Amino acid sequence: MTSPIRVLVVDDEPSIRNSLVEFLEDCQFEVSAADSAEGALDLVARFPFDVALVDIRLPKLDGDSLILQAHVLRPRMRFLIHTGSVEYKLPDELKTVGVAQEHIFLKPLMDLSVFKDAICKLVSPDG
Repeated sequence: MTSPIRVLVVDDEPSIRNSLVEFLEDCQFEVSAADSAEGALDLVARFPFDVALVDIRLPKLDGDSLILQAHVLRPRMRFLIHTGSVEYKLPDELKTVGVAQEHIFLKPLMDLSVFKDAICKLVSPDG
């Protein structure tokens, strides 16, 4: 039996964070959550996650900075971006840590199953 995929959800909006956690748990992922980049980095330092689902607009430290710092702590960790900013442009430094345009999802997302598919694709050996 393989161990469950470990996912970290980072969003400062409780309703979004909670709905993502509940959905991903229903998908049989092992899910943790943080409401800030600082809280997320604390979790990343203590626990190995396979994928982080990151909101870009966070209080204090933003999602881009979180991804870069988390990558230093856990180089094998992968990232998905969930943002309400339609103007968001993927910075080159995030591309160098493996984030691609297809890993960006705009809020509000009506069909959360795209996250399940994206997470499974990211952690598959040929992902």
